[in-house]
Amino acid sequence: MFFKSKAIVAALFGMLAAGAVQAQTPARELTIEKIMRDPKWIGTSPSNIFWSEDGKKIYFNWNPDANRKDSLYAVNAKGKDIKKVAAAERRSLPSPYGTYNDAETQKVYEKNGDIFLLDIKSGKVTQVTNTVERESNPNFTFDEREVTFQKDNNLYSWSITNGQLAQLTDFRKGKKQAEGEDKDPQRAWLRNQQLGLLTIVKEREADKAALKKQQKTDAPGRPLDIYIDDKQVSSVVLSPDERFITYNLISRPKNAKVAIVPDFVTSSGYTEDINTRTKVGDAQSTYEFFVYDTHRDSTYAISMKDVEGIYDVPSYLLEKNKKATIAKDGTDAKTKKAEMRATVIYGPVWSDNGKHAVVVARSADNKDRWILSLDPATGKLNLLDRQHDDAWINGPGIGYGTGDIGWMPDNESVWFQSEESGYSHLYAVNVKNGKKKALTSGKFEVSDVQLSDDKKHWYFTANKVHPGEQHFYKMPVNGGTMVQLTTQPGAYEVTLSPDEKMLAFRYSYSNKPWELFVMENKKGAKPRQITNSLTEEFKAYNWREPEVISFKAEDGADVYARLYQPKNAKANGPAVIFVHGAGYLQNAHKWWSSYFREYMFHNFLVDQGYTVLDIDYRGSAGYGRDVRTGIYQFMGGKDLSDHVDGAKLLVDKYNVDPKKIGIYGGSYGGFITLMAMFTEPDLFAAGAALRSVTDWAHYNHGYTSNILNTPQTDSLAYAKSSPIYYAEGLKGALLICHGMVDTNVHFQDVVRLTQRLIELGKDNWELAVYPVEDHGFTEPASWTDEYKRIYKLFEENLKDK
Repeated sequence: MFFKSKAIVAALFGMLAAGAVQAQTPARELTIEKIMRDPKWIGTSPSNIFWSEDGKKIYFNWNPDANRKDSLYAVNAKGKDIKKVAAAERRSLPSPYGTYNDAETQKVYEKNGDIFLLDIKSGKVTQVTNTVERESNPNFTFDEREVTFQKDNNLYSWSITNGQLAQLTDFRKGKKQAEGEDKDPQRAWLRNQQLGLLTIVKEREADKAALKKQQKTDAPGRPLDIYIDDKQVSSVVLSPDERFITYNLISRPKNAKVAIVPDFVTSSGYTEDINTRTKVGDAQSTYEFFVYDTHRDSTYAISMKDVEGIYDVPSYLLEKNKKATIAKDGTDAKTKKAEMRATVIYGPVWSDNGKHAVVVARSADNKDRWILSLDPATGKLNLLDRQHDDAWINGPGIGYGTGDIGWMPDNESVWFQSEESGYSHLYAVNVKNGKKKALTSGKFEVSDVQLSDDKKHWYFTANKVHPGEQHFYKMPVNGGTMVQLTTQPGAYEVTLSPDEKMLAFRYSYSNKPWELFVMENKKGAKPRQITNSLTEEFKAYNWREPEVISFKAEDGADVYARLYQPKNAKANGPAVIFVHGAGYLQNAHKWWSSYFREYMFHNFLVDQGYTVLDIDYRGSAGYGRDVRTGIYQFMGGKDLSDHVDGAKLLVDKYNVDPKKIGIYGGSYGGFITLMAMFTEPDLFAAGAALRSVTDWAHYNHGYTSNILNTPQTDSLAYAKSSPIYYAEGLKGALLICHGMVDTNVHFQDVVRLTQRLIELGKDNWELAVYPVEDHGFTEPASWTDEYKRIYKLFEENLKDK
């Protein structure tokens, strides 16, 4: 079901703001040159919304005058009296980020690399540090008498009452040498000779050692010197009782090879090399989690050796090696030994009463996530929840690192998100008895979860109404009725006022870019529109509302798509299928697309008689675990067959000529375009592959290893999924476009494919290169050239001659 935009605007806003609903103006002709100009011709949407600490103002970045850069604006809490913020006020504003004390009377934050303390009521700001180095991650201690922060990876505390600064950790590079030890054998021999021959030398060395020991005794409170060799420190956390300090040590691989991208167009006139990243399957960093016990002046590592599943072998390896001697629990039949899987431990997250701590552990292969209680005194871990996925762990609120996690008001239960049901939902588990409860459930996903200040309610975003709509909800803390606070189709990005009585939010619809609104925090409240950002030129065209449809894939799955149709579509007309990029992303929705240039290009194509279909294929966001992992071990499998089914839908239902279907997309969309042109050559007459992955063995580790494992352990998955292996299948007309300084999908990718096409004797393709462009183009001239070529490709191959 879809709605006409003017009905939406009238229903939602009731013409609250002058100019919110524009009179119908005659449509003006679109051109590619017009569409691909600097986006400021559209108007600049407000961004980075935050409230003043007293809740009297809403601040946001905006650019209504089409200046080179956005400026900071402010409006009162009622949505009136918009003003550009003066430079002096802007510089004096506290950071919108930071940490509050329990009573929310004070806030500590980082700004310009220094630490500040704000008294909320008086507005007084105390600068805690003022150095050329960066201080970061400020927090209050549990008793709120001190502020902790990090500098050069060490942890410091600053007393709020007397300003005393104390260093809490002393991490040092290298290895600790024994007293009098000399690594050089020749110098060590001479030293030992001196000590053995000359009494005065021996006595003076003893006096120096005694003095050093006395100085250490006379200066109590110095932290233990912790030598970390060549490792890096991260995630330094002080326990509420200030006895324990936890931290991670990261070992960077020494033998990893970093790919280099040459930059040809430089101010120096010389080609300059850009160091980028390793390739999938190369050596990765390893992590160790430690506890520093300040009472015992000692450190010890936390081990996962007794945690359920730590020895499990991933299913794909068991399938691959059915005759192997390794069991599922990792035990070798010959040696009877099992190998622990590499993990990363994140956290800890302490309860508000300071009595309990939990950590989140993830396997390096990202197929397991454990939530565990931690006793730092003993190093003992107790399993609270394990989420396993034969594919990989991800989803809204889960992501990477700890994901969204915190403590319930009882200080005995931890809340978190999990895809246990197949959709990302909110759960709570008791750390004492292990009982777990689902707080939300259903065939939808929740995200951006937060507790109310009084800890009686949840606030979150969910796509319960429709996969293509995101609404803001309120729900009792222990679960129950979800109260939908927003109503009209589209998406909402909500920021609560400090007292939680008001909502400032960005709202957009499929043909309406983001604008800023404010309303009371209650169901049925009337929103007030604050900004009107669109230019008259943009509003002069009658931008289409693409219909959000769904169809059945060949395996019975529901696939959602945006459909753009000419009003009087001719029978057997041409069609174009657009493939969104980013892999885990959603585009068949009812809000303003991040692919706004493509959205405008699709309007242009419809003006020229094309039907356009934009599919949320398998692997897209917004539809739960099975869709998210539908591409596991085979990219170019179900994600491509969804486009094949979409092409058949165009022919069967929308009068499209089966010989006049084109396809295009960038990044992952470019990859699918290549797979379509190479493996479905009789279905797609033309394709434009932009900044495309041509061989997944050359992409990065973090993204690719989740989906295809690694080339050395799952080579078949890479061979099945990489277009370069299928290039001989090309029949239709192919356009390849790529930026030469692409640090994401390297230009080397398309160079290798080019050589492959040359060797195969293919002559129905062309390559357009863009010397100054990275993965995401920035220059309007590049965008214009690229899309003129795409349009020419479709005109020459999909239209009757």
